[in-house]
Amino acid sequence: MEARAALEVQWVSEQLGQPFLIENRPGAGTNIATEAVVRAPADGYTLLLVAAANAINTTLYEKLNFSFIRDIAPVAGIIVVPNVMLVNPSVPAKTVPEFIAYAKGNPGKINIASGPIGGPSHVMAELFKMMTRTDMLLVSYRGVAPAVTDLLGGQVQVMFNSLPASIEYIKAGTLRALAVTTATRSEPLPGIPTMGEFVPGYEASQWYGVGAPKHTPTEIIEKLNKEVNAALADAKMKARLASVGGTALSGLPADFGKLIAEETEKWAKVIKFAGIQPQ
Repeated sequence: MEARAALEVQWVSEQLGQPFLIENRPGAGTNIATEAVVRAPADGYTLLLVAAANAINTTLYEKLNFSFIRDIAPVAGIIVVPNVMLVNPSVPAKTVPEFIAYAKGNPGKINIASGPIGGPSHVMAELFKMMTRTDMLLVSYRGVAPAVTDLLGGQVQVMFNSLPASIEYIKAGTLRALAVTTATRSEPLPGIPTMGEFVPGYEASQWYGVGAPKHTPTEIIEKLNKEVNAALADAKMKARLASVGGTALSGLPADFGKLIAEETEKWAKVIKFAGIQPQ
C-alpha cells in the first residue's frame, strides 16, 4: 500500500504542475524516512509521506531520535483506505457475530495472520481481539503477501488486509469478507458491512498525508495545503482514489493534525494492552 500511496503523491504533484521527486527511504517501519525529514531544512522543499505507521511507531518504539508529533508539522491529508476482515472459506462463520462466537467457542485454536509486528494489519487484529475479548493465535509474517498466501491455503483462518490488496480475492470467492474497518461502507464493496455495525466503536484505516519539518513557515504550509486540496477535488483524482477503494482526506492542516493525534492515542492503548514489542 505504501508504494501505491507514493503513486498518489506523484499524481497530486502532477496536478500541482510542480512534480515532486519521490525518494524512498525504507526501513524501521518508516522511522528512517521520518528522521530524514525531521533533519531537513524547514523550507517546504522536503516533505514526508505521513502514514498510519507514524502514529503507531510513536508508542511501539521506546527510543526514537525524534518525536513525530513535535518534529513533523501536518500539512494535508491525501487518502484514507479501509482494511477488510477476511476469512478462509473453510471458516464456518459468515458474519462478524458468527465469527466472534466461533472464536470464543475455540479459544486459542484460530490462527490470525498479520504482516510485520506493529504494522497496520497487526494492530487492527489486536484491536479486534481487545474489543471482542477473543483469544486467537497471532501468526506474523515479514510481509503481507506471504500471510495472504497462507490464508488462501488455510494454514491461517483470518486476517485484516487492505482493501486494494484483497478485492480480487473477494470477487473471486477465494476469500470471504466479513467487514470493512472504516466507519462507513466502502464504495467498491457496498454489500460488506462495517465492523462498527457489530463491534460498536471499532474503526481503523490506512491513511496517508503530507508532513513537513517543524518550523516550516505557516504561509508555506498553508500554500501546500491549498494546492493539495485543490488536486484532491479534481474529478480524475477522486476517480483514481476510488479505484483503490479510498476516499480523499481533504481538510486544513489542523484537521490532519487532529487525526494524527487521535490515531496516536488509539494505537498506544492497543500496543500497551497487547504488549506489542518491535522486532
